[in-house]
Formats: sequence, C-alpha cells, structure tokens
Amino acid sequence: MKKRLIAAASLMLAAMVSQITAAYVWARPADISAVSAILIEADTGAVIYEKNADAQRAMASTTKIMTAILTIEAGDLDSEFTVDSYAIMVEGTSMGLREGDRVSRRDLLYGILLPSGNDAANAAAVSVGGSIGGFVELMNEKAQQLSLSSTHFVTPSGLDADGHYTTARDLAALTAYAMENETFREIVCCSSAEVEYGNPPYMRTLYNSNKMLTRYEGAIGVKTGFTDNARRCLVSAAERDGVTLIAVTLNAGDDWNDHTKMLDYGFSQVHSYPLELSCGERVAVAGTGQSVAVYAEQDTVSLMAGQRERLIRKVYLPRFIYGSVRRGEQLGRMEFSIDGRVVKTCPLYAESSVTVADEQLSLWQRILAAVGIYI
Repeated sequence: MKKRLIAAASLMLAAMVSQITAAYVWARPADISAVSAILIEADTGAVIYEKNADAQRAMASTTKIMTAILTIEAGDLDSEFTVDSYAIMVEGTSMGLREGDRVSRRDLLYGILLPSGNDAANAAAVSVGGSIGGFVELMNEKAQQLSLSSTHFVTPSGLDADGHYTTARDLAALTAYAMENETFREIVCCSSAEVEYGNPPYMRTLYNSNKMLTRYEGAIGVKTGFTDNARRCLVSAAERDGVTLIAVTLNAGDDWNDHTKMLDYGFSQVHSYPLELSCGERVAVAGTGQSVAVYAEQDTVSLMAGQRERLIRKVYLPRFIYGSVRRGEQLGRMEFSIDGRVVKTCPLYAESSVTVADEQLSLWQRILAAVGIYI
C-alpha cells in the first residue's frame, strides 16, 4: 500500500511539473524591457512576437550588419590594403587599427562584427565605397532593394546621427537576408577569432561582444549595439531542430533576458516539417521523342501552429527543353506558399541526361538552345 501511495504521489507530482513546464514554455513573453522588439522565423519571415516593431529608432552598432554584408558582397576579401588614416580616427569601440596598418577586408569583417570596431566599419566603408559618404549611399540603396522602407543610414558604424534610424521589423528582415550569406554566418557565430593586421601585420585575437553565444543554447549570432541615444540594442539568432529564429530589441534595459524569453517562446511555437517534394511531371526534350523526370533535394519548412494546413504547393516546369540536358541541371522549381506569400522555393533538377545533336533541331530550336530558353 505504501509503495502504491508513493507511486501515485510521484505520478501526480510529475503531472504537476509537466503542466507548470508546459505553461512556462508556451507563455507569451512577458515583461520585455525593450521599447521595440520583434521575433521572426528566419526562412519564412513569419512574425512570432512583436512590440512597437514599426517605431523608428536609433540602432547603434546593429548598423554594422548592413556594413558587413555590403563589404562581403563587394568581394576581394583577402587582398591587403593600407587603411585610410582619416577613416580610422573615430570614437567608440575599436579593433585597434592605426595609421599605416595593412589589413584585408576579411579581417575587417571580424573587427566589425566581433568587437564592433567603428574604425573597422569606417575602413571597410572607404575601401568599398571610395569614401564614407559614398558607402552610406550604397547602404541606403541596399535598404531600398530589400524594401526596408523605414530605415535610413547616415554612418557605417552606427554612431548617433540625425536621420540614422531603423525599426525592429526592418532590422529583422535585414538580418534574415544577411544570415543567408555563408561568410556572414561563419563570422557572427565566432566567440573569438585570430586575425592579422598592422604595420607590419601580425596575429592577434578579437573577441565577440555578443554574450548570447555562450548564454543561449543554439545561438548562432548576430550583433550588439549601444550609444547614449539608442541605448542597448541587440540582434540575436538561434537554431534548434531545423528552426532558425531571429530576435531584435531596440532600447532595452535587459536585452540578454529579453532575447532568452523571446527565443524560448519562439521555439515552443515553431516546428520544422519535411516538405512533400515528389514530382511525377516530366519535361519533353525537343527533337528526340524523349522526356526527363525531375527531382528536388530533401528540404524542410518551419511553421507555426495552423500554418501547415494552409501550405500550398506549385510546380513550375517548362513544357519543352531545346538542346541537350545534363543530369542535375536545374529545369524548374517548386514553390510553397501560405496565404499567397512564398515561404520556400526548392529547385527541380533533371534526373537523367539526354544528348541532342544539332541536326535533330530546327534553326529556331537551335537558337533557343544556344540562349538556354525553355518553353
């Protein structure tokens, strides 16, 4: 009898703990200290939580997300150059550049994204844009390309300036774009890095100011920021079980705990599901009487409750291919959308090869094959 009572009590206790845990995990984030905040799923852009997400605010060094991605996209990351003496004469955080130092854009990226060097941001700006003003123009052009309609840049570093602002929503969208870049992802997840610069260059270690990398399980970036006007700003990203979340807080009193609450909530709400990628359609190869099957590589999509039932799949393939087809060549795509918004695109590849001789095609078909047009 005593053993049965103990067992029953243990079951009741386990049930209570389970209920308490479930209530905690599924509870919407409360007491978020930030004036503005947002949490999104990175792949689909779905908003999981928001607070004053469209209010324009100063962004401090989270600005450097844009500075870094433009530097990466400019290319030529490993060629060394001498830093602009005027550009590195800037207040605030620094990677320690001095007049006459030789450095590469790649090492500047570590200086921009780990210790949040204002000198590194300015040096990269001059290298890429020809001048700080020229680079700022590139920043605003990129913002327009990415439809960041509530964002405007004045400095590459994020130091306070009139007209320098963003919103939590825009900053999350910018970060989702940046995190698609492999070089950017590799850098922002580093707690520290060995880089080489100076006159002559020598090795030294830079440390990341983003404490989320060591405080939160699954954290993979992204950027801290602080100025007297902006106060504490933070963008973080974390990945668990195939789900990637991005959290943004602007003007926060307790940003580390804000992000922990938001990310915990997000991972309780979003789950990764395998996509149905089988495709029975075939594409005809003109002039041969043959056709090729297509396939897609295995992939997943991260969805919140209720979204899976609304997921619509569409296949886009040409009717004919003119010219030879190589196995693995992309012939089309499969799109998955929710409520009219595309949330995932998967390429469709040729499952086999077909060789077509020129004499098998008409003159018009040869022209189409030469320019790679499918119909």
